[in-house]
Amino acid sequence: MSSSHEGIVSFTIPMLIKNSGDRYDGNLISYFRAVFSHATNLQNPYHNFRHMLYVVCRCYEACIYYGEALSRRAVRDLLIAAMFHDFDHSGKMVNDEINIEMAILGFRKYLAQEDKDSQARIEELISCTEYPYKVSSRKMDLSCQILRDADLSQALNVAWIQQVIFGLAKEWNKSPQEVLKMQAGFHQNLGFATEWARKRFPLSMVVAKIQEAEDLLGILEC
Repeated sequence: MSSSHEGIVSFTIPMLIKNSGDRYDGNLISYFRAVFSHATNLQNPYHNFRHMLYVVCRCYEACIYYGEALSRRAVRDLLIAAMFHDFDHSGKMVNDEINIEMAILGFRKYLAQEDKDSQARIEELISCTEYPYKVSSRKMDLSCQILRDADLSQALNVAWIQQVIFGLAKEWNKSPQEVLKMQAGFHQNLGFATEWARKRFPLSMVVAKIQEAEDLLGILEC
């Protein structure tokens, strides 16, 4: 089904949604349809469909990495939470508690019968992505740590300039150069809680991204 190297796993989104690898019970087809067809944030500059699916994919990678350390139920709960963690995000610089409330309301609207017993747990996972964090990732359980690490890791993605710099600049009503100047401080404090994330996104990658931001600023400001 998949191959991996240094935490990188090969799979397609349909394989994940249909559970072709038999990593959890059932499938996520109804949830994917709900997000794809009904979420209001799909075209946001940063908190958009790409970001939500990116986080789901990274969480799936982590679940494969940890194997039986996560139960099939835990894997399903984590993937559902990842899919809905930014559902109906405002796309604006507001108190993130508001965005979390919208995400949970969206999840509740499309909650499948087979997941009712896990509703509280899935909502807990969604809530753990509220930023700035109120509780350190180190004090949270593995599933919460994975979700947070996956959420933050897009800062190191190959589409970083478009997704993060221009995307967040638009949502925050700042210039792209202002967001570029913020990158060094953000990345210097980017401490992943999970072993999976530290292997998938090693310190060398973080250092390289800081240098890339500084080099771009040098080009723009010279």
